Amino acid sequence: MNVLLDNLDLFGPFFLTTIKLFLLAAIGSLIFGTFLAMLRVSPVPVFRAFGTAYVTIVRNTPLTLVFLFMVFAFPLLKVVKLDYFPAAVVALTVYTSAFICEVVRSGINTVPVGQAEAARALGLTFTQILGQIVLPQALRSVVPPLISTLIALLKNTTIAAGFSVAEAGAIRQYLSERGENQLVGLLWVALGFIILVSVLSLVQRSLEKRWSVAR
Repeated sequence: MNVLLDNLDLFGPFFLTTIKLFLLAAIGSLIFGTFLAMLRVSPVPVFRAFGTAYVTIVRNTPLTLVFLFMVFAFPLLKVVKLDYFPAAVVALTVYTSAFICEVVRSGINTVPVGQAEAARALGLTFTQILGQIVLPQALRSVVPPLISTLIALLKNTTIAAGFSVAEAGAIRQYLSERGENQLVGLLWVALGFIILVSVLSLVQRSLEKRWSVAR
């Protein structure tokens, strides 16, 4: 307990940064990933090709390389200058969106085709069909894999520690500088992540229970 209590000035703010990083990246990934899924099922070939190319390239690129590009290469384009924290949010969003896209797309494929055809016969546009009929059902069916992807995102935030972001993954380094027991410190970090993952698991069970009743 001494390692935790004597270093609350590290554990508190650093875990808070981790939570902020996760929440911002999660929101961005859900929005952009859903948009990519819409592109992948779009009737327009160019949109489908773009969505497929994006997912294929990003899913097969190590997250560390995505961070390297956002932190070191992107500023060289002189378009927008990002600090380390915003760059980490963008990197995590860009990477996780590809996985969210595939999860949402798998949910879209579970919706019977007849529903979309009936909506089309009623005169609804492609966007209206997706937004009002397909996506609400698709998202309900993919809660477990969606939460699993977000849990992976939460754990991936530790990579930001290697790019000057003061989050939970960087606690070990600071404990080392203070001469504290790093092994004990890492155990507390692991416990912190277990608690955060447990919260996400509770959210998953709550959504599954609520939406199963709604059906």
